[in-house]
Amino acid sequence: MHALDPRLLATLEAVVRHGSFSAAARELGYSAPAVSQQIAELERRAGLRVLERRPVRATPAGEVLLDAGHSVRNVLAAASAELDAMRAGTAGRIRLGAFASAATSIVPQALAQLHTAYPHVQVSLSQLEPEAGYNRLKRGDMDLALSYDYDFIPDPPPRMLRRTLVARDPVVAVVPEHHRLAGREVIHLASLATETWIAAPEAALHLELLSQMAQTPGFQARLQYEGDDFNTVLGFVAAGLCVAVMPRLALGRGTARVVARPLAEPQLTRYIYAVRINTRHAPHAVLALEQMLAAQALSALS
Repeated sequence: MHALDPRLLATLEAVVRHGSFSAAARELGYSAPAVSQQIAELERRAGLRVLERRPVRATPAGEVLLDAGHSVRNVLAAASAELDAMRAGTAGRIRLGAFASAATSIVPQALAQLHTAYPHVQVSLSQLEPEAGYNRLKRGDMDLALSYDYDFIPDPPPRMLRRTLVARDPVVAVVPEHHRLAGREVIHLASLATETWIAAPEAALHLELLSQMAQTPGFQARLQYEGDDFNTVLGFVAAGLCVAVMPRLALGRGTARVVARPLAEPQLTRYIYAVRINTRHAPHAVLALEQMLAAQALSALS
């Protein structure tokens, strides 16, 4: 087999990810015929077909090359991050990823602090959930990401990533302001089992898991609404349509017409992490931003 070109592997990955030659061409800045020629050259060098054309998907040989391409990008991303760290670290850019409730609460003030301390560092922000952040870190498309998991469903990151605990975010019960339990100091999950619920599956809070913890049936059977984000959840609860549980950070400040109360046993916690490539060195500005995010999270949750 002839030597494989990492650029050809990157083209293969883009075609498979998009399921389209034309979409991959737009992402890579090539023409569609150029992408087709690169795939043909890759197949010539491999001596095997790497793509099925209709629908577009990798063949077994293509899967082998995709794994190889991922390994190459991971090594290069780690090397690039470490070289950046060995330079001054007081200029350049930081590509930050954050999930929605962090992006609207702790990130803005942390970035304002960073701008004061490192005025020559430019920061871009992408709002995304943890798995997407992990993938972009591994590809070298991101420098730092905020992620989370819950104590009842731990989700460790891929091995090549390092995560640092930023905050412990307690999960609270959220009910309409005139709800029968609004006056309680704490709320038991079991006492909400017969309520109408709204879930936020995109935020990894699934009612069947809560039902198991409360050791009572009824959660899934009374699930009537699903929201894509916590703002939707709060709107439905404020309208008196349902109840929910959510991390306290997602409440924001001054939420009207809802009451949030700590959960009695079992108490649940969302852990918030700063995640980056696991290297021996990291840029000074990235390390400073990690600390600033942690300080803002502590302030928001106090």
